[in-house]
Amino acid sequence: MIEIKKLTKQADNKLILRGVDLSIKKGETVAILGPNGAGKSTLLKVLATLIKPTSGQVLVNGLELRKNQIKIKNLLGYLPHSSLLYEHYSPFENLVFFGNIYGVKDVEQKARKLIKGVDLSFFLNEPVKNFSRGMIQRVAIARAIIHDPEILLLDEPHTGLDQGAISILNNVILAMKKKGTTTLMVTHDFKQAAEICDRVLIVKNGRIVDDFAIENCNLGFVTEKYEFQVEGVS
Repeated sequence: MIEIKKLTKQADNKLILRGVDLSIKKGETVAILGPNGAGKSTLLKVLATLIKPTSGQVLVNGLELRKNQIKIKNLLGYLPHSSLLYEHYSPFENLVFFGNIYGVKDVEQKARKLIKGVDLSFFLNEPVKNFSRGMIQRVAIARAIIHDPEILLLDEPHTGLDQGAISILNNVILAMKKKGTTTLMVTHDFKQAAEICDRVLIVKNGRIVDDFAIENCNLGFVTEKYEFQVEGVS
């Protein structure tokens, strides 16, 4: 599904990504862990076609990233730090707007179903500007999947969420996984990574320093691996 070879990204004479090699299969749910400034969000932005790599090759579903950005964008659902929502629009209006961009059929019905899925039916027609951080994030999650993307890119999606919103988000990710969606999730929340992901990448100084599978939601294993690679604790 995703093949990355010798990927580099340089900005202002600083090398942010340093020869990243990565292969991700269809349907995998992958957590990307690492300290601030490691290059995690930059990697996600390259995959989202928001920034151009300096060198290297990126293939998404067999398509070369540099030559097929529009086709690749149609495969992606992207949730960055900002919601990308129009704050004067309601959840329903936002989802219909973005659904129409992607040519979603029966978009109004789909919008209502997703809003119900993130437990915001009561606020269907309320302006997003009146919402809490957690409520906005729920709508943003629905926005990211309105077109049933084949690949879901999530940048610290659990940040600022209460337990209820975390459960809703995790259920959405797991439901998308059942449909065969491939998910990459940058996170600092080891617990959520262990619970919903089946693979972890640890990024440090622009390189992938560890890549391992998670079994039985083993939080201790993830923490131990991270401490060894990033903090030098054995």
